[in-house]
Amino acid sequence: MAQQITLIGGGLVGALLAQQLAGRGFKVDVFEKRPDPRVAGFVGGRSINLALAERGLQALRKAGLADDVLQRAVMMRGRMVHTRDGRSGLLRYGVDDSEVIWSVSRGALNMLLLDAAEAAGVRFHFGQSLTGADFDGGRIQLTDEHDQTRDFDTPVVIGADGAGSALRAAMNAHTPLGERVEPLGHAYKELEIPPAGGLSAALVGQSGGHDQFALEPHALHIWPRGGYMCIALPNTEGSFTVTLFLPAHGPHPSFDTLPDAAAARGFFGDEFPDLLPLIPDFAADYDSHPVGTLSTLYLQRWHLGGRALLVGDAAHAIVPFHGQGMNCGFEDTVVLAALLAEAPDDTAEVFAEFQRIRQPNSDAIAAMALENYVEMRDSVADPHFLAKRELGLLLAERAPQHFMARYRMVTFTHLPYAYAFERGRAQDLLLEQLLRGSTEAAAVDLTAAVATLKATLPPLPDLRHG
Repeated sequence: MAQQITLIGGGLVGALLAQQLAGRGFKVDVFEKRPDPRVAGFVGGRSINLALAERGLQALRKAGLADDVLQRAVMMRGRMVHTRDGRSGLLRYGVDDSEVIWSVSRGALNMLLLDAAEAAGVRFHFGQSLTGADFDGGRIQLTDEHDQTRDFDTPVVIGADGAGSALRAAMNAHTPLGERVEPLGHAYKELEIPPAGGLSAALVGQSGGHDQFALEPHALHIWPRGGYMCIALPNTEGSFTVTLFLPAHGPHPSFDTLPDAAAARGFFGDEFPDLLPLIPDFAADYDSHPVGTLSTLYLQRWHLGGRALLVGDAAHAIVPFHGQGMNCGFEDTVVLAALLAEAPDDTAEVFAEFQRIRQPNSDAIAAMALENYVEMRDSVADPHFLAKRELGLLLAERAPQHFMARYRMVTFTHLPYAYAFERGRAQDLLLEQLLRGSTEAAAVDLTAAVATLKATLPPLPDLRHG
């Protein structure tokens, strides 16, 4: 008889994990508090576009879904940085078009994953909220939209129900998990640039010849302003999702000092003068869209023996500034499905091993995501940062076995996040030493720099595309 596993949460990570487990012979039920988005339409939490990178793509390849997803995605070659005076320039993520990330719609991806999981034999139960759990008795309690409750017997339950996880709360009430939530102190609000057809011809001049887009579509656009920023990610139908990141509270500018569109319009006119005209429904967007909060979640314990486990954001929610939240969660599913397939009858050992493998990596990407916010809003316009970046590119070209930018390790390889974090720190220290405070990479003796690099750092592991 197939082993039964119950998942709480039918979002991105839950649906992909369910499909992988069902494909390995497990009997899988998924309880999701929201209605079926394929019937009711997608009702999400935050709708910040998702950046799909190599780790997430590898998980989708294993599930046989990568090609389907990429057909619904927009390629992004790098960061298009917009200055206050209206200039813009592209900072590539990788060396060429073999190293790009993809902008995908959360809703469209979720529905594709639900279809794939159902096709694999997963049973979904929508409109069902977890309201209680008896971990010792192997039973959970669920409540539907009509406040009707029922019990469901299950020996193993896995929570993929996001940063506000109901299963995590139930587990924490049973046995404290050592939960720590660190608010970023900054928040966000979403706006929209419509397809170019909805704008006057005079406003559309930066799309690189892509008529349906108001801006160059193959880039993640950033308006860095030091301490705050706007970003814009392309959607397949020609629009862009714009996100304003600001301090939540405090002196101007913050969401406290910009409570409505009337106050925000003048701020945008001063700080983002080229962006504001591209958002024709600015007032309606600003006043109707909520302010979202941003935090990092840390847990000491991810599981209760072999009875309950947390994965994805339920275990390690991070801020979105490295575009790795979904990719990290998808990587979780690959590791966990493989471990369970190897030892389906020893979930206690599997769950412990899963945390042992994944927690150092989730801690590392949490730290890098926080650092990347500072880089995006401040450093991409800083001459010293740009000099380090240029020197790093030269070293990577001359000595590719010894130097790879940390962003590339995180985004385009399967090297563990923890390795990328520590190697990135060592490489950054070396770049600082080579530049000696200069903002001119060309002033560095490249031959001597390569020799210093090879004498200082060991070769990179050969895990770039594994």
